[in-house]
Amino acid sequence: MQHIKIKPGVPLAEQAEIGHNRWHPDIPDLTSVKPGDEIILECLDFLDSQIENNDSANDVRDVDLTRAHPLTGPIHVEGAEPGDVLVVDLLDLRSVTPIGFSGIFDKNNGGSFLAEDFPNASKSIWDISGVFASSRHVPGVRIGAMYHPGLIGTLPSHELLAEWNRREGLLVEKKQANPPNAKTAVIRGMSGPDFDRIAKEGARTVPPREHGGNLDIKNLTIGSRIYLPVYVKGAGLSIGDLHFSQGDGEITFCGAIEMDGRAHLGFDLIKGGMAKYNINAAVYVPGIHDVQYDQWLTFTGISVEDGVNYYLDATVAYKQACRAAIDYLTQVTDLDREQVYMLLTTAPVEGRYGGVVDLPNASASISIPTAIFDVDILPQGAVAAGADFGHPGVKITLD
Repeated sequence: MQHIKIKPGVPLAEQAEIGHNRWHPDIPDLTSVKPGDEIILECLDFLDSQIENNDSANDVRDVDLTRAHPLTGPIHVEGAEPGDVLVVDLLDLRSVTPIGFSGIFDKNNGGSFLAEDFPNASKSIWDISGVFASSRHVPGVRIGAMYHPGLIGTLPSHELLAEWNRREGLLVEKKQANPPNAKTAVIRGMSGPDFDRIAKEGARTVPPREHGGNLDIKNLTIGSRIYLPVYVKGAGLSIGDLHFSQGDGEITFCGAIEMDGRAHLGFDLIKGGMAKYNINAAVYVPGIHDVQYDQWLTFTGISVEDGVNYYLDATVAYKQACRAAIDYLTQVTDLDREQVYMLLTTAPVEGRYGGVVDLPNASASISIPTAIFDVDILPQGAVAAGADFGHPGVKITLD
């Protein structure tokens, strides 16, 4: 079985042969597989080895985001043609080193979901031991593993790439999207005019798109099966941005426990699957080998902020749910607001939209697994302390 390896801590531009950090149909294949084959692909962390294991957040503050994400690939799948569906099984995922990191991006360099609340850069280093991670920067917490790829996708066709650049170009002047950036492009095995052309045209990897890409879905864990549309001959599967764990939304932007890691993948094809099943974006079956928590504390929010009622704004509602969780957890733990914010982005919290139809307010919620804390975070002091109505663990019998 093929095993493509990285040199941990070494930037993509200095690696021997692992991949690329832009999307373009003309990127040369790294290697090839057949349907039914398996392969192990090692991947650099999503910030391309810019973050150090220390207590300073200056590296997060000054990070060059145009270097995200170093990808391992493309993998040519024999027999794959445009219109097929590529089937990828996530057979195993693990860290390559025992260290991960998470961060809050500075408001002036990427920012985060709650940038107005947390404008300054911050960093947490996580020690990974098997299926648990803990951090000296977020004490009193131990997080169970939900190993998953933040980014996995196939190469776009020339037509699809042109469409990406057209529609995203309309947002560039509004500062709502970033154009292709040739300055820090890395494309394995290319130089000269061909490299210059691809670097100039290639789409950055930060947003997810029809081909998959940077989906950041924490439930794509070990055992998941992913169905990806094929746009070029050979499919051109690439993977990167591997995570130990992540909360729904990855709300600090540098929001998972990021790591150098390895993915064990299996491949198959469904010929003509895009038309047969109307698949035009990634579809997946979640894995069943992730950490299992049985008790949660859930916080809610509505689309009202600073006295303004926003019309069915689910983003505002989710922000308010996150703020409610931060306000509460700083009361019942020894963590400060920044540490709780970091926890909401790294722990496998569950984010939900409760309603986006009840005029004028959308509702959202965020659920925190209580077992990650070394203290009991549930509200205490109920008057009828002996009543166990609906308390977790109480059996209810219906006659």
